[in-house]
Amino acid sequence: MPIQPCGAMGVAGTVELDEEYAAGLKDLDGFSHLILIYHCHLSEGYSLEVKPFLDSAPRGVFATRAPRRPNSIGLSVVKLVRIAGRTLHIENADIIDGTPLLDIKPYVSAFEAVEEERIGWLAERVQGARHARSDERFR
Repeated sequence: MPIQPCGAMGVAGTVELDEEYAAGLKDLDGFSHLILIYHCHLSEGYSLEVKPFLDSAPRGVFATRAPRRPNSIGLSVVKLVRIAGRTLHIENADIIDGTPLLDIKPYVSAFEAVEEERIGWLAERVQGARHARSDERFR
């Protein structure tokens, strides 16, 4: 499994909503990208220091995107391809099949994009995310 959506470019997936939430999809088809918030249900326990996929040094969990966290919540920005009934067809999916979805929000660059950013210890490693794959370290 890719560790970030940038490593899952073109990887197709679906999000299937229960019928009771289908009405909430109204007007979502006008957006090109979505923010998916989900529970990393296969991650057990947590550590306040972890060795992230892109580094061999232990880092504070809040300075990483590692799934083994006090609240194992994941976030991915994916491309919305189409909506068919209560199924979202997406691309750039870096989420394990069967992952419980907590929420869907439209991605709006005017709200989310930051012109100036510092990315800390990842500055020299961020390019490695395109090719990195998950392993068992956070189970």
